[in-house]
Amino acid sequence: AQASRKELVDYIGQYLTEIRSRRVLPDVQPGFLRTLLPSSAPCEPEPWENILQDVENIIMPGVVHWQSPHMHAYFPALNSWPSLLGDMLADAINCLGFTWASSPACTELEMCVMDWLCKALGLPDHFLHHHPDSRGGGILQSTVSECTLVALLAARKDKILQMKSSDSTEMLSDSLTDTDESILNSRLIAYASDQAHSSVEKAGLISLVKIRFLETDEKFSLRGETLQRAIQEDRRRGLLPVMLCATLGSTGVCSFDCLAELGPICAREGLWLHVDAAYAGSALLCPELRYFLSGMEFADSFVFNPSKWMMVHFDCTAFWVKDKFKLQQTFSVDPLYLRHDNSGATDFMHWQIPLSRRFRSLKLWFVMRSFGLNNLQAHIRHVSMAKLFESLVRSDSNFQIPAERHLGLVVFCLVVSQHNNNNNTNKNTTLNNTALNNTALNNTELNNTALNNTALNNTALNNTALN
Repeated sequence: AQASRKELVDYIGQYLTEIRSRRVLPDVQPGFLRTLLPSSAPCEPEPWENILQDVENIIMPGVVHWQSPHMHAYFPALNSWPSLLGDMLADAINCLGFTWASSPACTELEMCVMDWLCKALGLPDHFLHHHPDSRGGGILQSTVSECTLVALLAARKDKILQMKSSDSTEMLSDSLTDTDESILNSRLIAYASDQAHSSVEKAGLISLVKIRFLETDEKFSLRGETLQRAIQEDRRRGLLPVMLCATLGSTGVCSFDCLAELGPICAREGLWLHVDAAYAGSALLCPELRYFLSGMEFADSFVFNPSKWMMVHFDCTAFWVKDKFKLQQTFSVDPLYLRHDNSGATDFMHWQIPLSRRFRSLKLWFVMRSFGLNNLQAHIRHVSMAKLFESLVRSDSNFQIPAERHLGLVVFCLVVSQHNNNNNTNKNTTLNNTALNNTALNNTELNNTALNNTALNNTALNNTALN
């Protein structure tokens, strides 16, 4: 067993060292693996050597190599040796940290590390666990998509409780105190910009809350006037606005909704303000990159992915709330078998949809201690590569820059002349096929125009073909 463990560690080290020599995108078709594996599990143990050999011969030919320096699709999904070792230890411990009692260190390290990260990003004190004026705190979740759903469910529950209370200011033509919650839910509506991630739409589908996507300005930013107008329109229609999901660093163009305008409106109108900074959140480690943070003091929840840009591998999503009790009133269950003597301790099972949870904070703790904030900031400051790339694109008359550059994302398009414009599809296909052997690209859309998203190491890029 010891030799097998060492062999796998050596294999992982060799894989990451030589990954640039591997083809990024596999040359396989759906169903390829079924013909390479037996139809049933083996009845007797197999030699470890055979299993590891099959990893190389069967699994690796079907893997997209996300850690390759030639992997330019999507946003970064980075890892590092401290992160890998942290998860290795977490997997060995294999605790299920649903309550404080089920693993005290799992809960308390997460609380401490989330406070570290909150301070490092310059977020408001009301997101801290350990602060005399805070009712909030942070938790590590699996994905931003899950956190968006959690925020919407918490906002929904809080709004319904407000409507059912005797002193509710959300009364319509009749008292709502005895109204079935499903009827109240049907009146709720949430907002996001037309640049918001698809997970917002999915959260609406799951929660049965209507989602209205609002038009952005010429810089693809949602403005306060647009939100205010939508709220007034929907109130006249008998709907009850419940939440705004503001985006900081959109997937398509890395645009930023105007929190300074949106925040006061949400506070005045009683909307839960959820801020999605999945990619851009890591940039807050650098004080000079916090130019989009104005208005964050109004946020009820904030989420970003250290697993994108902070060298902590997936899954690791940091999620903070201003008022933890609004999460607990949404997700709390209290069966006898989950109770324990320390009832005043934090039980993260009341902050999320699942019961059990992994020891995710170990890898984040390892990364923050192994690199230190100074080195993490230096890593983020490689966004200067995007500025260089943008200048090279602008110097070539065959390309255009249709959207402002933000952080590591550059949006560019191939100018297709009428002379050689057979159709855009062929051009896009050529762009993709040219890059397949050594580079991976993915698609997005901007103003009904098809684009290809690419990420240059830590720098994300977009390109397309336009008439």
